Amino acid sequence: MARYQAILAYDGSGFQGSQRQANIRTVQGEFEKALGTLNWSAHAVILSGRTDSGVHATGQVVAFDLEWAHSADALLHALNANLPHDLAVRSLSLASEDFHPRFDAVSRKYRYRLFGDAIRDPLREKFLWRVHPPVDGNALSQNAGVFLGTHDFAAFGSPTTPKGTTTRTVTESEWKQMPDGEWRYEVRADAFLYRMVRRLVFAQVSLAQGRLSAADIQRALAKQGKFPTGMAPAQGLTLVEVMYGSKDPI
Repeated sequence: MARYQAILAYDGSGFQGSQRQANIRTVQGEFEKALGTLNWSAHAVILSGRTDSGVHATGQVVAFDLEWAHSADALLHALNANLPHDLAVRSLSLASEDFHPRFDAVSRKYRYRLFGDAIRDPLREKFLWRVHPPVDGNALSQNAGVFLGTHDFAAFGSPTTPKGTTTRTVTESEWKQMPDGEWRYEVRADAFLYRMVRRLVFAQVSLAQGRLSAADIQRALAKQGKFPTGMAPAQGLTLVEVMYGSKDPI
């Protein structure tokens, strides 16, 4: 019996989130079905974290134990042969027997994509949030850094456990504009609260559309006064990378 770690990519449009649920199509459920065709008999795989319904990933990490007599490369191809079209193993390797994708992680990185347009664009809107009125790009770029550092993000998300802390340390928070007018927000932290990235994006878009001020966001981080609730839609969000320091996946 050996422990393996794999990096998964998936189009979240057809999944009700990543975590296994009874009678609902999820990333974990489909991955475990594929493992089952290879005589996997454990109770559950371990994911690096949960993604919501409709959220995508290019860097979700999963660990599992399996009796496998062939190479890791052969296992990767065997799994992909049994996975649905919207879920794939991008890389796979042996891991230490105590490797835990969630608890060993030192940082996670997400990307959010949006564009401004008054007219619907069905193909782009599958993976981007269409916003109108358009955003002020300078406001996005100049204010993203307010989230850097260690803050109590209670106004922007919920703890992942009933008694969990809402304090997180953000080490990257940056907007970039692409040549086609798309805006990409990249944010890295030691961990994220439940739906934190989508709420951060919503707040920044509200600021860039003139519906919030920079002072409103700063007061929210300081836990002063009420902050309007709202959340960017799921389809613009992708889990890009999970880092483990000396235990980084391939």
